[in-house]
Amino acid sequence: MRKGEVLKLGIVPYTEGKEIQLKAFERVKKGETDGILILLQHPPVYTIGVSGGFDENILVPLEELKKKAELYKVERGGKITFHGPGQIVAYPIFNLAKWQKDVHLFVYKLEETIIKLLEEYGIKAGRKPKYTGVWVGDEKICAIGIAVRRWITWHGIAFNVNTDLSYFGLINACGITEFGVTSMQKLGINEDIEKVKEKMIDKFSEVFGIHFNEITLDRLAVIDNAKA
Repeated sequence: MRKGEVLKLGIVPYTEGKEIQLKAFERVKKGETDGILILLQHPPVYTIGVSGGFDENILVPLEELKKKAELYKVERGGKITFHGPGQIVAYPIFNLAKWQKDVHLFVYKLEETIIKLLEEYGIKAGRKPKYTGVWVGDEKICAIGIAVRRWITWHGIAFNVNTDLSYFGLINACGITEFGVTSMQKLGINEDIEKVKEKMIDKFSEVFGIHFNEITLDRLAVIDNAKA
């Protein structure tokens, strides 16, 4: 079984979370571990991926949006989405050379992880043709947007536990206009987010065949001018 590390954090500003990812990336690139799974929440923030669609997917004036949350353009795939408290953001920094060098398979396994997690709560979830992510009926509960360099992944997934879904009403989340967004809470499941994190770790371990040891931020060496 592959050996990895898991870093469990609380609410972390988006830019700080990115720096943590880059430090983890360097650790994985050096071969010190097969993968690092970072779990955290962000304060309210909108991020726009490399697929763009900036103008047509923001439904209110830009200044109004910025009053609600921060806004960043990022390196992941996809268009605009929202992150905020009550949402588990999982950043798997995995060396795909230790699995298969197949990005589509990696995304499939991320979806499978969340589908299996929701099964634990009696929620039937699945995939939707043409769209990445995990869906319950016609509503997305988990968005996926990744980046890959040197076959090492970063960015990741955003899973709605008890997120304030009103933030999604200001955008076309992921550029999708015909379908909505949901959360565990909206589906009638009121679970402590830390308990959901633990189940998520278990499902990552099961789906990806990796054993995690928990680490702290101190374990990540300070990387100056890290780029990925």
